[in-house]
Amino acid sequence: MSAPRSRTSPARSRTAAPRDVNADVRVALEWLEKKSTDRDRANLVRFGINAKHAYGVSMANIQVLAKKLGRSHALAAALWDTGKYEARMLAAFVDEPALVTSAQMDRWCRDFDNWGICDTVCFKLFDQSPHAWSKVKAWSGKSDEFGKRASFALLASLAGHDQTSGDRPFLDGLRLIERAATDERNFVKKGVNWALRRIGTRSATLRAAAIDVAGKLAASSDASARWIGKDALRELTRGRPPASSGRRASSTGARTRAAGAR
Repeated sequence: MSAPRSRTSPARSRTAAPRDVNADVRVALEWLEKKSTDRDRANLVRFGINAKHAYGVSMANIQVLAKKLGRSHALAAALWDTGKYEARMLAAFVDEPALVTSAQMDRWCRDFDNWGICDTVCFKLFDQSPHAWSKVKAWSGKSDEFGKRASFALLASLAGHDQTSGDRPFLDGLRLIERAATDERNFVKKGVNWALRRIGTRSATLRAAAIDVAGKLAASSDASARWIGKDALRELTRGRPPASSGRRASSTGARTRAAGAR
């Protein structure tokens, strides 16, 4: 896969003064603990997020805290190292995309243990890294469920956010989608489906290519590939006549967000 330059935000800090990262981590963890609720802990279970060491804090409150803390690459690393679910979510919002390294991306990817942290990090941080496209290809071959999902969550995020790449890398991405479509693991196949649908929204060329891939998958004898293809066809052909290949698709579809139930 080619590796065009991805959307990258400039490194920045809210203050020029040196910050006490350890103190900021303590403040952040105390704040998160105070904002934890039984309702938010129950929501993790309801949305299928099997998060270890979770307080139970809403995404809205995590974003409020991120704004208070400001951007800091060092703080993001320290928050990640706590192993706390919400602290790791917070790290995705406070890190500085231009300072994210390839090695860091691989380390964090190895730590992904639920779709919530995987998708949020890819959607809010990793897709802004200049290393993003190389990771889409590299991670597509991973054996662990959330590491492999990260490849397609990142591809879906790039499809929505990358303002500089042309069609070529996304056409290459469709080949990765075809290759991974027979993976029956729930969070992999849903990530593959998400990427396929998002690619189909970028341009007329990519829409046609995505519909073609979805049609092939829908006709597959493999149950996972067939589900991915049929679901994608419903969305990609919504409000349009049946595909020229003769495959029919229903007029309903569902939109997938980065931070919602899969």
